[in-house]
Amino acid sequence: MTTVTAIRATPISIPLEAPYEWSGGHYGGFSRTIVEIEVSDGAVGLGESPSPDDAALINGVFAPRLIGADPYDLTDCERRCLPGARSLRSLGDYSALHAFTGIEIALWDVIGKLEGRSISSLLGGRIRDAAPFTEYFAFRDGLEQSPADVANYCAEMVELHGAVRFEGKVGARDPATETAMVREIRSAVGDEVPVRLDANMAWTTGEARVALRQFEKLGIVSIEEPVATLQELARIRPTTTIGFSTHCANLREGVALGVPDAFVVHFGMFGGIRRTANFIAACAEFGISVWFKSPDAGVATAAQLQLVAAVEELSEPSQTLLRWHGDEVIAQGCFVPRAGSVAIPDEPGLGVTLDPDALARCRDRYAQEGNLES
Repeated sequence: MTTVTAIRATPISIPLEAPYEWSGGHYGGFSRTIVEIEVSDGAVGLGESPSPDDAALINGVFAPRLIGADPYDLTDCERRCLPGARSLRSLGDYSALHAFTGIEIALWDVIGKLEGRSISSLLGGRIRDAAPFTEYFAFRDGLEQSPADVANYCAEMVELHGAVRFEGKVGARDPATETAMVREIRSAVGDEVPVRLDANMAWTTGEARVALRQFEKLGIVSIEEPVATLQELARIRPTTTIGFSTHCANLREGVALGVPDAFVVHFGMFGGIRRTANFIAACAEFGISVWFKSPDAGVATAAQLQLVAAVEELSEPSQTLLRWHGDEVIAQGCFVPRAGSVAIPDEPGLGVTLDPDALARCRDRYAQEGNLES
């Protein structure tokens, strides 16, 4: 029987080519944990969890529990790591669930490599060969600093990379400047190109109503978190036709309130690929869309791609900052959108491999600079 023989978790940091402005300040990069699981057959599975703090929990607690486990038995591996998963959720402590995410993705990768099949194949087969993404825009330090600068950047993305849809930050500057930015973008890319916005909970309900009236005139299709809670979203729902999205993945409350139109998720919210797929299926029953947030390193991005390949309901474009990443840990280099999509790897498992030198470089950056999102 194939068994788990070793587990390594490495905290890493990846900078962006320039920090961007958002409602919380300036965002210059991100930090994650990369997981490697070795099995007795010699295969090594890769995973990624959403926090660098996960590495200590994985190395110190989860790894000893999983040595000797059957990598095919995802349920047993979850029980070994999260024996009290239900109570953790009820207490609102998601740290163990976040850390297990890296383990779970790596187990899927191991199984795919052992079977010679991609994860999308293990999930039932492909229904698409490329995953749709939005191009991102924002005011960026030393780069795009005026509405015209941002609009010119978007036009350049259309010309150079065939961009077909956009998403960008608002709530970072005054409303007049951000309305001017969106107006300039519309002039640069045309009225038919879908544009989504992300306000990161920047506004009160009153401020949101004013902003949404302006953005609705400019054909914005969706806005993420214009206000802080689902209850506040419900209060402003009657005032606009713009769709709402949120990271608050409370399906029961969302259905009761009639908002949002979409949840923006990452694997860490649910503990990996399997439970994320279950959540997407549950949302589909109520007509609520799901797409992935950004950024992530190449391992979690590859997991997103494999899930999008196999799950019909994941048809809406996900966010991406991929074009802005200043480093990467996978040997294939950073995934890059072309004509609004990213090709899904065909190779077994996730379809990516680690670059040891790149992993060491990103590990050392974390050791020197700490969590870039702190």
